[in-house]
Amino acid sequence: MTALPAVLSLVAVLLVLAALYRPLGDWMAHVYTSGTDWRVERGLYRLLGVDPRSEQTWPVYLRSVLAFSFVGVVLVYALQRTQQWLPLSLGLGAPSEHLAFNTAASFVGNTNWQSYSPELTLGHTVQVAGLVVQNFVSAAVGMAVAVALVRGFAYRRSGTIGNFWVDLLRGCLRILLPGALVAAVLLAVGGVVQNLAGFTDVTTLAGGTQSIPGGPVASQEAIKLLGTNGGGFYNANSAHPFENPTQWTNLLEILLMLVIPFCLPRTFGRMVGDHRQGYAIAAAMATIFSVSFLALVALESAATGTAPALAGAATEGKETRFGIVWTALFATTSTGTSTGAVNSMHDSYTALGGMMPMLNMMLGEVAPGGVGSGLYGMLVLAVVAVFVAGLLVGRTPEYLGKKIGPREIKLASLYILVTPTLVLAGTALSFGVPALRDSVEGTSIWNPGVHGMSEVLYAFTSAANNNGSAFAGLTANTPWLNTALGVAILLGRFVPMALVLALAGSLAAQDRVPATAGTLPTHRPQFVGLLTGVVVILTALTYFPVLALGPLAEGLI
Repeated sequence: MTALPAVLSLVAVLLVLAALYRPLGDWMAHVYTSGTDWRVERGLYRLLGVDPRSEQTWPVYLRSVLAFSFVGVVLVYALQRTQQWLPLSLGLGAPSEHLAFNTAASFVGNTNWQSYSPELTLGHTVQVAGLVVQNFVSAAVGMAVAVALVRGFAYRRSGTIGNFWVDLLRGCLRILLPGALVAAVLLAVGGVVQNLAGFTDVTTLAGGTQSIPGGPVASQEAIKLLGTNGGGFYNANSAHPFENPTQWTNLLEILLMLVIPFCLPRTFGRMVGDHRQGYAIAAAMATIFSVSFLALVALESAATGTAPALAGAATEGKETRFGIVWTALFATTSTGTSTGAVNSMHDSYTALGGMMPMLNMMLGEVAPGGVGSGLYGMLVLAVVAVFVAGLLVGRTPEYLGKKIGPREIKLASLYILVTPTLVLAGTALSFGVPALRDSVEGTSIWNPGVHGMSEVLYAFTSAANNNGSAFAGLTANTPWLNTALGVAILLGRFVPMALVLALAGSLAAQDRVPATAGTLPTHRPQFVGLLTGVVVILTALTYFPVLALGPLAEGLI
């Protein structure tokens, strides 16, 4: 019954993205290759002491990324800890030290994991000056690193990969800020709240009193989605009618999450001088995304169990104004793009249905992934796919004219191993160390047993992959989980970035070798299939044992 609506909704979204693919992708390529600076950019360069014509080596580029992000963590932490003295604090006090650290790491790391109820914890000043600013700049950092890797493929015998400060400012001012402005206006027109009001007391139909919080929701919602951040102004996130009131705004929010990640392959193709390469990357992303969405719809519509059978589908935790199909599409989009926004409660999904958002994150969020992080993640996997193909035919692997040697494959392999190590180690420590296990099981898990295992696994998967969504049955606002998840967020964000920039430097230093009859074509459907297979097989081999202890075991009960 839901098969046709699911296919039609998927086709509609993909058609809109296809229409935007070329103009937005070409604009982003122009942004990062243009030799002309805007007047406001020149003023900011002088303020920062940056020479926009001077490019950086990959170690300098990396130091710039880390220094800028470290300052961001410190500032967001300080804003939270001094909240009670700030204007527009709404009378709210300062969060605890471990919660403030977790939140600072989360928003600087483009994760937006929230161990707190936003409308009851943070005032407007912290929301706008701290969190919204990081929504812009953390997304711009991701795009900058992706563009640096693309330059690694495009440059020849170069010791540099671009200038981080130029890439950062251009990403913010020319892409994210105009896009967020348009999106905020559209969301406000659609009914999303936008004001600076505090709490308004109203009388309910039952005669009681309820405090309704207002705030600059539409403006924060716009960059939360466009920058694949995900942190909601309200605790219910995009399930709250003030953030996502109608079917129309739900569709717009889905498109906002997908548009930059799906258009960046066009930017990649244009910068390397071969649009077919961009189409191949986009096709692999779209294939994985489509299969994941259709599988989630099927699992949530199967009506397995007494309550779902009576309701006709697994409707618990889902907004009736969206239904199964648009709920599943939102969940697939948010976990496939590292956004982490939700318009339903993933913890209420069926056992195997809840596994699908988890799998989207375990794939590395490359279908299509976060702004920037999705592209560089898929390009690293493309390097691995080319290496595997080279082994199969007995030839030295090459990708876009660059040889994939021992250094490149070591960097790619380390990149793939970082997040599984963080996910599995964090989950194992939470259950393996007696003191931590007692803390987690005694105060954090609402649903003991197999599902409780899935909740903790989901939390570390979300943190290490910089997603931010959660199985909400886990109370994460504890010293251990706030600290452990915050560390996982920072390592899961910046260690892969360091490896990507090292790979970019290694590739940029090479000359381009001419293609021969034995060169593997990386723009054909066969390579798209190989790349898709590499993504799925690596995930299956890495995570299957722990999935068998969690959602797979629960699904068989």
